[in-house]
Amino acid sequence: MGKSIPQYLGQLDICKSVVSLATGAGAIYLLYKAIKAGIKCKPPLCSNSPICIARLAVERERHGRDSGELRRLLNSLECKQDEYAKSMILHSITRCVYLLEAEASACTTDDIALVGYMLDDRDNSVKTQALNTLKAFSGIRKFRLKIQEHAIKVLELISTIWDTELHVAGLRLLNNLPLPDYVHPQLRRVMPALMEILQSDYILAQVQAIRLLSYLAQKNDLLYDILNCQVHSNFLSLFQPTQPGSLLYEVLVFAERLSEGRNAPHYRAVKWHYNEQSLHESLFGEESRLADRLLALVIHPEEDVQIQACKVIVSLQYPQDLRARSFTCQSSSSYFKNME
Repeated sequence: MGKSIPQYLGQLDICKSVVSLATGAGAIYLLYKAIKAGIKCKPPLCSNSPICIARLAVERERHGRDSGELRRLLNSLECKQDEYAKSMILHSITRCVYLLEAEASACTTDDIALVGYMLDDRDNSVKTQALNTLKAFSGIRKFRLKIQEHAIKVLELISTIWDTELHVAGLRLLNNLPLPDYVHPQLRRVMPALMEILQSDYILAQVQAIRLLSYLAQKNDLLYDILNCQVHSNFLSLFQPTQPGSLLYEVLVFAERLSEGRNAPHYRAVKWHYNEQSLHESLFGEESRLADRLLALVIHPEEDVQIQACKVIVSLQYPQDLRARSFTCQSSSSYFKNME
């Protein structure tokens, strides 16, 4: 099977003696020395080490050979390991799934179940790595239905554990999956937690949370739950021009989808009641300052933000049947005058 590090070093020694006779031998010898020194400066690794396995597997994949290393990593995950070892093995599995496409596709739903079992581990770092591994596997179509079975568990984790790395990993996984209708009741329960993550100060988690909320805002049976969700009094600070452009863009997409949803005929046919601290009141209430925020974003230095701000303005001004028409922001003064 795989060769140990000393065996590879031995091969390098042989190569050194051969290439020293060739043109440019000095440069090649220096390269050999650098590689050998780089390997020696690392802690000793046996050929069964997860890190070593992953490195060798990538090299074999480049040469078109099925290394079987991903299978070995999954088998090692079944053995009794401490938390650190499990975390490292899962990290290596994640890398292999991304890098060794053929071997990843040859895995089974039992392997997905094994990784999913790690979501119940007591250590948060193991949970986070398991989420990352499931995210990697979710890129393979045949595993998506199996991974969907863990959606409720993932929602439970991100709503009950305040860990930013876990939030990012869990939300990235959910954003990479189509969420079935049977998950909607759990989504309603975790809506306050999603809104808290959105209002945190960790940009990666905020972006992932807003993407999920934007997706859910398009679900008719979840729209009211989102709009009536309680938010902080300073929620509109998310629309400040000083926010990162990536977050601003996603927040504006979210606002546009909420505006479109609340103005849809079937939604307007019902008389909804919102609490005073709700997202609806913050964005669309009589005392909302959203219009002021949007005006400032129309001149934002990033074009994507400018365009999306204009889309939100149009969604607030016109009924839904007119919004599909093309528009430009070149003559926006009439919009601004009406909003004021």
